[in-house]
Amino acid sequence: MLGIWRDFVVAVVTALRKPDERALAEERRRAVDRLAAETIRDNRRATKPPE
Repeated sequence: MLGIWRDFVVAVVTALRKPDERALAEERRRAVDRLAAETIRDNRRATKPPE
């Protein structure tokens, strides 16, 4: 029974904890990098004359 309460408390504390700001910033940076690479690739494909 004690294990159930321990798991419950751990789940509540985990849910209420502030998210890791550094990890969120890193994920945002990677998303922006992916979007930039995709946009550049699409623009090059659109402007490249067919051979």
